[in-house]
Amino acid sequence: MLFNTYAFLLGFLPLALAGYTLLGRFGQRAAITFLFIASCGFYSVWDIAYLPLLLGSITVNYLLGKQIALAHERNRSIQGKRWLIAGVLFNIGLLGFYKYADFIGSNTATLLGLSYTPLGIALPIGISFFTFTQLAFLVDCHAGSGKDYQPASYGLFVTYFPHLIAGPILHHKDMMPQFVDPASHRASRGRLVVGGIFLVIGLFKKIVIADGVASYVAPVFDLHAGDLTTLEAWCGALAYTFQLYFDFSAYCDMAYGLSYLFGIILPINFNSPYKATSIIDFWRRWHITLSTFLRDYLYIPLGGNRRGPLRRHANLMLTMLLGGLWHGANWTFVIWGGLHGLYLVINHAIQPLSQRLPPVFRRVAGWTVTLLAVVVAWVFFRAAHVDTALRILGAMAGGGQTSASELSRLMDINTCLWWLAGCAAISLLLPNLYQLLGRGRLLALEARCSGALGGLLAGVLLTLGLILLAISETRGASEFLYFNF
Repeated sequence: MLFNTYAFLLGFLPLALAGYTLLGRFGQRAAITFLFIASCGFYSVWDIAYLPLLLGSITVNYLLGKQIALAHERNRSIQGKRWLIAGVLFNIGLLGFYKYADFIGSNTATLLGLSYTPLGIALPIGISFFTFTQLAFLVDCHAGSGKDYQPASYGLFVTYFPHLIAGPILHHKDMMPQFVDPASHRASRGRLVVGGIFLVIGLFKKIVIADGVASYVAPVFDLHAGDLTTLEAWCGALAYTFQLYFDFSAYCDMAYGLSYLFGIILPINFNSPYKATSIIDFWRRWHITLSTFLRDYLYIPLGGNRRGPLRRHANLMLTMLLGGLWHGANWTFVIWGGLHGLYLVINHAIQPLSQRLPPVFRRVAGWTVTLLAVVVAWVFFRAAHVDTALRILGAMAGGGQTSASELSRLMDINTCLWWLAGCAAISLLLPNLYQLLGRGRLLALEARCSGALGGLLAGVLLTLGLILLAISETRGASEFLYFNF
């Protein structure tokens, strides 16, 4: 069930919100249990065959978490560590089987000169996100920060539908207190308006901008990768750069807005990353919860920067390589992660020298180099094969055809350039929603919209949302790109 469909916004969402609010009057546990069941129903719409897998993963991790926490309370650190290792092996094994079995098998067979028949294992949607969410939970339990072990609360923590399919990656300590907060179970007109603002703007980003610029991506990457002019190659690479930006930004806005309707605040996961003036800054802005997870649960446990620059660089490379592989079982993702690891190593190495440059020059040069590096890496991220990415990059570097290719029949380059200019202006010049409506302003707006003004704004937002949905349904609602990861 896609966020950008009538079935979700006019069917599932009102029923889920009404049930959660009404049952909240009879007790928090009833409301939490209802929303957990509703979230399982939301997941089942994608493929009910994988619901037992999701519920099995939740059950095993819940029981492991209790054992780890119990060992921590009794100061049995060795026993707790053994349970934690068992949990890590279980989750990585599950993810490895469903996501990487064919990748590992085919590459191993190639190295050994053997033939390999793919297992054809379908990837359960959201498995990367609910696996990382639960890994973080187990580590938190081992650290002693796991406090609430009500089964329904834990189940909702994992399956909560605004985040389940494409993030953000949640942390137990951030979500559990909100689930039991009485304020989240009370309906509010102001809350509906604020959540609606995020929803409508997210719909606009997805349906109008991301899906609009997407038409210039597939012809370059999927049809004519080996038959491009330099301009065509750059148009395709930049079109994907902005498609992914607005698609993921849209999902983050919609997830935040949906959760806000329920009185539950999700962590900010996207903060104008193309304004970054360094790769370090980029990763503080792009998929923030993933980069935080990789830092806290992989980079720091590996030693972080505590053992000298060489060890820090090795830790950065390993972290980003695994971060790339997390996105998909393909060498293109490994190369993408490796490039960002290399970028971070170089960024850390030259940071002391760059501080000596004039501030304005440092910012302009840093932004230019960062965006160029990000675009190059996105080519690998989007390409189906490494050789496809290399051909596109070769054309971008000036090795493309000198005359227009057959692509000109499928893609109006002049129109594409206008799209790119518009996307660049929005992403680089305009503030994002979180800058415009910081937490304090959100609360003020929510209070201001509790009366008649809120009703008027809610009507306007509903009208705009219906118009956008009509456009989406006419063209055929498209999935968010991060559903594939």
